[in-house]
Amino acid sequence: MMKMQDSTAITIARAHINAWSHHDWEKTRELLAPNVHAVVTTTQPMKATAELTGIDAYMEPKIKAAQLIEAGSVHEISAIGDESNALILVTMRIGLDPGGTMVTLARAILYLLDENKKIKEERDEYFILSQ
Repeated sequence: MMKMQDSTAITIARAHINAWSHHDWEKTRELLAPNVHAVVTTTQPMKATAELTGIDAYMEPKIKAAQLIEAGSVHEISAIGDESNALILVTMRIGLDPGGTMVTLARAILYLLDENKKIKEERDEYFILSQ
């Protein structure tokens, strides 16, 4: 049976989202496994799917993207998980176009933890809700 709010994976996933959304890069890195693997996709006509392996490869685009997010705009919609898996749905305001126009973005982030309770896998699906 999945636990809705108090599982290990949900706690770590929330800490990770809080860290990068508040530009705490040290904490963001600390929560990642050395061989972290991430896939970022959307169904909208935007940048192609990104696939990253390793902390350094992961952190570079994470820092760039997080700096476009409006401070305090990340809101959790729902979370479900167990001791090693978590799925978190969030919305945020982010400046995506060259002019920095703020849009609302929805993201479903799926996490898998390793045996050391570090993020081993991340799947990030997103789409723009409004402009």
